[in-house]
Amino acid sequence: MDRLEAMTLLLAVVEKGSLSAAGRALRVPVPTLSRKLSDLEAHIGTQLLLRTTRKLTLTEAGEAYLAAARRILDQVEEAEREAAGEFTAPRGELVITAPLFFGRLHVLPVVGEFLALYPEINIRLLLSDRNVQLVEDHVDMAVRIGRLPDSSMIATRVGALRTVFCASPDFLALHGTPARPEELAGLPAVLFDGPTPTLGWRYVPQGAAVPVDVRATPRLAVSSAEAAADAAISGLGITRLLHYQVAEAVAAGRLKLLLEEFEPEPAPVNLVHAARGQMPLKMRRFLDFATPRLRQALGRLMPGGEE
Repeated sequence: MDRLEAMTLLLAVVEKGSLSAAGRALRVPVPTLSRKLSDLEAHIGTQLLLRTTRKLTLTEAGEAYLAAARRILDQVEEAEREAAGEFTAPRGELVITAPLFFGRLHVLPVVGEFLALYPEINIRLLLSDRNVQLVEDHVDMAVRIGRLPDSSMIATRVGALRTVFCASPDFLALHGTPARPEELAGLPAVLFDGPTPTLGWRYVPQGAAVPVDVRATPRLAVSSAEAAADAAISGLGITRLLHYQVAEAVAAGRLKLLLEEFEPEPAPVNLVHAARGQMPLKMRRFLDFATPRLRQALGRLMPGGEE
């Protein structure tokens, strides 16, 4: 029995929550996965998983074994990285994830410059608005927009992004320019709120302690920031987006920023990676390369930033 393989399978089953999900992720048939876990339990002489029709639960022995397995697999991975030279020279594959629109506008250009400098490093750039799990999905580094939950992850702040209201000049000529957030309630809106649009906007203005609720009149609800910006440019309504998502349209005069004095605190932007004993040189080089460039790009989007 390959015990390292069995540890990897057990870890995947626990992280994915089911045999079928782990089987899909690892491309291993469920009967094969089940048999190998049973072989592991037989080899150890104790039950590691309690299996019901609804869920899998680790036994007390399973929890202790899984914790040890994680440490062993991490050590094996680090030994392989060291043997491959990742700690002595910047080489190998680097997996980075970023939000779709932000990644295309700001991360991809940095990646292009970085690859030209480091011919022995390859990058897999995962652009998705879903927060990818770094450890479970074998991702080296992530760009995160917004407040970070408490975790063992290491974060390097590269800037902040404003949340702005905007509308087209033609829309404002027809409907008037709101002077206070309360005036948004009677105006047509283009709502962007991910896969489940809401009926309004909630935010905390700078210096305020109580959130402000504005019930919007949604003419259109979309699940794409680009679509929301395009709809606002065409005059369908006021929209609220992160500043970088409309910066080009604002600079070109196709959209105008509204209620700037009522903006909430800017959302922090961080480069995040898992804590580890020694960082591979490919990661260290990218972190050192990307941090000042992203800070410069995001700084230009803040009031007083360089054009």
